[in-house]
Amino acid sequence: MTEGFNTRAIHAGQAPDPTTGAVIPPLYQSTTYAQDGIGGLRNGYEYGRGTNPTRDSLQAQLAALEGGRHAFSFSSGLAAEDALIRALLAPGDHIVLGNDAYGGTYRLISRVLSAWGITNAAVDMSNTAALEAAIAAGNTKIVWLETPSNPMMKISDIAAVAQAAHSAGALLVVDNTFASPYLQQPLAFGADIVVHSTTKYIGGHSDAVGGAVILNDDAAAEKIGFIQYAVGAVSAPMEAWLTTRGLKTLGVRMDRHSSNAMAVARWLKEQPAVESVLYPGLEEHPGHELAKAQMKDFGGMVSVSFKGGEAAARKVAESTKVFTLAESLGGVESLMNYPSEMTHASVKGTELAVPENLLRLSVGIEDVEDLIADLDQALKQL
Repeated sequence: MTEGFNTRAIHAGQAPDPTTGAVIPPLYQSTTYAQDGIGGLRNGYEYGRGTNPTRDSLQAQLAALEGGRHAFSFSSGLAAEDALIRALLAPGDHIVLGNDAYGGTYRLISRVLSAWGITNAAVDMSNTAALEAAIAAGNTKIVWLETPSNPMMKISDIAAVAQAAHSAGALLVVDNTFASPYLQQPLAFGADIVVHSTTKYIGGHSDAVGGAVILNDDAAAEKIGFIQYAVGAVSAPMEAWLTTRGLKTLGVRMDRHSSNAMAVARWLKEQPAVESVLYPGLEEHPGHELAKAQMKDFGGMVSVSFKGGEAAARKVAESTKVFTLAESLGGVESLMNYPSEMTHASVKGTELAVPENLLRLSVGIEDVEDLIADLDQALKQL
């Protein structure tokens, strides 16, 4: 019988220490390992860049929770994305990505990897005809999807996008950071590779930066593993250990994030100063039914736009007391972000630019009454 998600989160890669019986595996800070004679490695351990027991434990956890055979842990989400792309693509290859992708991903592809000869096109992933046309127009090797997207909260049909990619011989990569493996498992819908910024919901406590790549294909995994070792952007032992700790409570945290976000979204949509609320849990969201079909719940991210334009969004962002104005998302604490000048500043002036009247809320696991009261007093400042 297949174990449930929360059981796997707590036990996958987490066998008690064989020497002491410690229930929590120890943190291995060693950079190197004694050899039993030249080339006589103990359990394959040689040097910290290549292998580390704490990182191996996290990778086993990640693979188990995303339903993949292979997982690789990196020093950041962008390091994970860079390693993936350089492992599987070559100069002259083409990437199609969503026209509201995370600004850092777009910056990596359009400004860093373009110098290496990688080209790209940004399209609305919910428009199948536009997606197919963009794939056909280039030497597309990867289709890059975020669902829900950051920060416009668009929902895309993973299975349909996978079919469009595969029909052209391309791979589908899904950034599953917003949903987390608890709410959505893209590999089960036909995706080839899943990426995460583990800094966000997987770590969950805003204390460890990291990234991950999870997949099933053995040949592709070998190439990614080589880049992980040869380039060396690996997660450090402490970050891996903290991420493993956070991952064990992912299920219970996501339940609370989702219920709090739903309450906040419903409250916000009734406020006179609000122009629109973007949250897939709301029935009027255009992706609501699709999100219900491919997600366990609707997550903790809410985007909201204001009738008063940029000035109103800035005023609210700078007036909250429980919501902290900060980059990032997915921690136990509630955060508020002004994407146009913060997380997505790198895409200003492009077709990926975020509306200037929009705020992105990472709804935490505090008492929801306190979160709504905080938003209420902030909106009263308008």
